[in-house]
Amino acid sequence: MNGVLYAESVPRKSPLIIGHRGAPGYRPEHSRSSYELAFAMGVDAVEPDVVATSDGVLVIRHENEISGTTDVAEHPEFADRRTTKSIDGERLTGWFTDDFTWDELATLRTRERLPRIRTSSATFDDRQPILRLPDLLAMIREASVEHGREIGLVLEVKHATYFASIGLDLVPLIERDLRAEGWAAGELPLVIESFEQTVLMRLRRTGIAASFVYLIEASGRPFDLVDRLGPDAPEYASFVTAAGLDSLQGAVDGISVNKRMLLDPGSTIVADAHARGLRVFTWTCRPENQFLSARFRTAGGKAAFGDYEAEWRVLADTGLDGVFVDHADLGVAFFR
Repeated sequence: MNGVLYAESVPRKSPLIIGHRGAPGYRPEHSRSSYELAFAMGVDAVEPDVVATSDGVLVIRHENEISGTTDVAEHPEFADRRTTKSIDGERLTGWFTDDFTWDELATLRTRERLPRIRTSSATFDDRQPILRLPDLLAMIREASVEHGREIGLVLEVKHATYFASIGLDLVPLIERDLRAEGWAAGELPLVIESFEQTVLMRLRRTGIAASFVYLIEASGRPFDLVDRLGPDAPEYASFVTAAGLDSLQGAVDGISVNKRMLLDPGSTIVADAHARGLRVFTWTCRPENQFLSARFRTAGGKAAFGDYEAEWRVLADTGLDGVFVDHADLGVAFFR
């Protein structure tokens, strides 16, 4: 592999299997054990989300609001940090990484975000510290040696417009860490993705050797464009039309779409993107009823596994290039 994940000009025979936040079907997301389990279960790559601390350290959390994924609420010394902010147009109340230094966040421990659905994973609560991006980069390098295969990184940049608005530009922070850890010149397989095309373009201009993938939701509008254009900002859905895909040619290397967009009968997104030389990933493949399309749910409640293989077969039959999975072992067994 040339270090740039999925730069081929033709689709793979089987999709790239990406451990979404590690293996969060079994361990608290973005924890050390979640990633270690994903490596051991055979994923091709893992996907961390990065946000920033007040002193410019990139930490791996799904969101900058951390009350649902750490024990921060149990720390009386941080009680006064609880606040309400507008993040990408949504009002949120809780504790935010950008109100903490790294040394302060290092005292927290990770927790399962969905304890009622993933009760087994919740038994690992409060055992592991938060990871920084360099911590995970080193882990991937070491795991590639340990497991005898090259493991890639799919790095999701979160809330770039918001962070820039408070004086924490994520672009130089990401470039700093990737270059310092030997991930910027194509030595190791790297994808950078975001729901904001602006930050992808800026990162591409730094010369980092990566594939750049535009994340596309099934509804709503990209916040960077809302911030710039207000009500004239295009909807995400416009980017999977013929004109939208044409506009992405040469700007990005691929798109990553909400799986609902591929499960719609008659969807031609994958074929249309491939015709323009764009790769297509989808998120997130999960077996629990709560996350399956209604027609694939079975009895047993939200936490029970439904007919996930039938849903995944519909996705696989589109010829897509990469899948994000929460249960790494099930993803490897099915898609490979």
